[in-house]
Amino acid sequence: MDGLRAGGQGEYRLEGRVAVVTGGSSGIGAAAVRRLAAAGATVVLGFNAGADRAEALRAELPGEGHLALRIPMEDSSAIGAAADEVERRFGRADILVNSAGVTRAVPHADLDALDDATFDRILITNVRGPFATIRAFTPLLRRGGDAVVVNISSLSGSTGLGSSIAYCASKAALDTMGLSLARVLGPEIRIIGVSPAAVATDFVPGRTREGVEKQAATTPLRTVAEPDDVALAVMAAVTHLRLTTGSNIVVDSGRHL
Repeated sequence: MDGLRAGGQGEYRLEGRVAVVTGGSSGIGAAAVRRLAAAGATVVLGFNAGADRAEALRAELPGEGHLALRIPMEDSSAIGAAADEVERRFGRADILVNSAGVTRAVPHADLDALDDATFDRILITNVRGPFATIRAFTPLLRRGGDAVVVNISSLSGSTGLGSSIAYCASKAALDTMGLSLARVLGPEIRIIGVSPAAVATDFVPGRTREGVEKQAATTPLRTVAEPDDVALAVMAAVTHLRLTTGSNIVVDSGRHL
């Protein structure tokens, strides 16, 4: 067993550890990949359709041994195969960041516009996919005895305000799932959520930088959340919040107030 539970002191060191990041080729996932690699971790960049983008990012990372690997949230068999590949290549996984997600901007009052196919796609990608990924990687995460899963959630999960009702529901489900998993996966695995408000990425189709800036201007801190701000919260969850599990870190410039 590594880290503090083995009697060590100080922060959770990343040298020699393997971090898997789903949705790792862009946005918050890519920012987390950069931070984890800079801290010394060997990183598996999970992607779905962004193979070229993932390979380009992998080539930029400091250190050696990083891997771009397809981990599609809608295909549990492929997720299991990815876990097998990580075991074959590295024999361990110490950190799992579930950053892959999807949404579609649908006005909440337009119930008919939120069709079944859209609703199902959002829930499969944002809820079942992270669960299937945790399920597939749990044997590897347990092996080290001191692992952490960080789920990238959203303030939408607690406010019910967001790009669509289905997206809000999916993040609420992700948060509740984190509570359940934290109870059963300890002490070897911690589960922590990170919940940003609007982040300056192209994640929400049609949302502009100007729109994000307008939202940020209404918050107490009046600061736009960049992907790296969220990645820093991920790093804090991994390296410093050693006795935290089943909790959410809110990264929203105080928007919830």
